[in-house]
Amino acid sequence: MRRSKVLEKMRNGNPAVSVKLNLRDPRGAEIAAMCGFDCIWLDLEHSPNSIDQVEDIVRAAKIYDCDVITRVEKGGYNDYIKPLEADSTGIMIPHLMSLAEAKEIVYYTKFHPIGRRPLDGGNADGAYTLLDGKEYMETANRERFVIAQIEDPEPLAELEEICALEGIDMIFFGPADFTQGIGKPLQFSDPEVIRVRELIAKTAKKYGKFAGTVGNKDNFYELAALGYDFINIESDVCALPKIYKEAIKKIKNG
Repeated sequence: MRRSKVLEKMRNGNPAVSVKLNLRDPRGAEIAAMCGFDCIWLDLEHSPNSIDQVEDIVRAAKIYDCDVITRVEKGGYNDYIKPLEADSTGIMIPHLMSLAEAKEIVYYTKFHPIGRRPLDGGNADGAYTLLDGKEYMETANRERFVIAQIEDPEPLAELEEICALEGIDMIFFGPADFTQGIGKPLQFSDPEVIRVRELIAKTAKKYGKFAGTVGNKDNFYELAALGYDFINIESDVCALPKIYKEAIKKIKNG
């Protein structure tokens, strides 16, 4: 099983940099990987993509030693483990709401002795049964990671317990939906948003967990200084319109 580039960087004390891709063409992932991103973030929560497309993008990224995380649909355990079986390096569960939910996620996404993830080994992450079963389980627990997204105020009451839970590897702050949850949509400079952004990084560190969030190329080092180990700085659906609009504007203005 391929080792995780993201985990390697973060374990060595260096922040990992990610790009979010909504578009489903593996060539876009290949370009991002060639340009030097540590990780590609795919989305099954909002984007109308399929697990087959995830599998193709993972293959493209691995050529250039680039990790892939897949934000899953919230549902049954199949929704959680299929991206892992397709050899996503990590999965992200959106809108974690409680410690009880976090425990259920660990149960289904980590192998013994941490959880009871259903065991197969016949897909890409298990090298299609070419990996020894015990080695497969041990390596998956060590080199594949589970991210819990905190993007609502409700789970903050149990944040300490969630961060302390074995099997949750990263706590990821999602500011956009959090602003909705506190009744201040898209007010990212609100004091409560700033407080919680700092709180999540601090609490994750307290319990030896990684912290992740979204940012940009201008505030990357500011977020890293707060304690964030994993920072998404760009997306295809933000970058492409910007480039296209600038090109058209320049032509129209002579």
